[in-house]
Amino acid sequence: MEKLRVLIVEDNRVIAALLAELIEAIGHEVCGIESSESGSMAAALRLQPDLMIVDAQLQDGSGISAVEAIERDCHIPHIFVSGDASAVRRSKPNATVMQKPYFEVDLVLAIQSALSKAAP
Repeated sequence: MEKLRVLIVEDNRVIAALLAELIEAIGHEVCGIESSESGSMAAALRLQPDLMIVDAQLQDGSGISAVEAIERDCHIPHIFVSGDASAVRRSKPNATVMQKPYFEVDLVLAIQSALSKAAP
C-alpha cells in the first residue's frame, strides 16, 4: 500500500496523538488533526487528504455530519471510529467503522476496507 496522507478528526487530544503515532508507525503521514465538525470540514477541503479517520461524536458537532458535508464537495475515503460502532452502522450501513478501543490490525483492515469502497 502506498503512503497515504491522513486527516484525523478526534476531539480527545490523547486519542488523537496515539492514533497519529499508530498511523505513522504503519507508514502513513498525518496531514492534520482537527477536533471539531467545522474545523474538519475546512481542513478536508484545504488539505485534500487521501483518507480521513473521523470520530463519529465530537464535543463540537458530529463527525458523521462533517463527512456528509465534505462529500457534497469531494469524495474522501473515510473511517468512522466510535465507542458505539453499532449506532454508527445503523445510521451509515455502508460505512467503514471501527469500535473503540481498536488495535493496529483493526486500523490496517479498516484502511483497506475504506479504500476498496472508494475504488471505481
